[in-house]
Amino acid sequence: MRKLKNNELGRISIDEFKSTKKTPIIVVLDNIRSLNNIGSVFRTSDAFLIEKIYLCGICATPPNKDIHKTALGATESVAWEYVENTLELVKKLKVEGVKVLAVEQAENSTKLNNFYPQENQKYAIVMGNEVKGVQQEVVNAADLCIEIPQLGTKHSLNISVTTGVVLWDLFQKIN
Repeated sequence: MRKLKNNELGRISIDEFKSTKKTPIIVVLDNIRSLNNIGSVFRTSDAFLIEKIYLCGICATPPNKDIHKTALGATESVAWEYVENTLELVKKLKVEGVKVLAVEQAENSTKLNNFYPQENQKYAIVMGNEVKGVQQEVVNAADLCIEIPQLGTKHSLNISVTTGVVLWDLFQKIN
């Protein structure tokens, strides 16, 4: 087996990315404090052709050298917008017909492996703060809570890892 060179990967240009049909998923970052986590979410969203990222509350926004360090240019390809209030955004998305999924450990949550997206439905996944998680008022407003089953002692994954797992799962189920 031979590793592929960068020029063999079939990468598309930023303009091609912007005109490509997107996966009907929006990522909402609810008060993410780590710029590296934000950058990583951009990079993962680029990989799975995610429609848009909303940066809410204390989230930093591009251009920022620490976001860029992990995003590796994905802040130029993935559409994004800053919205101060996560709850107001969630309410707006729901009015637009988007199903809002809070990614959180909660009573009556649905395990990710048991969640199956509906055809022709757009979803927003809300990812919470590294310490406090998704705000309770946002959890209350969400259509559903989904969580990644975990069997170890920590029951906690980094937000960038969680986003990657959830996006991959939803991407492959949708496609």
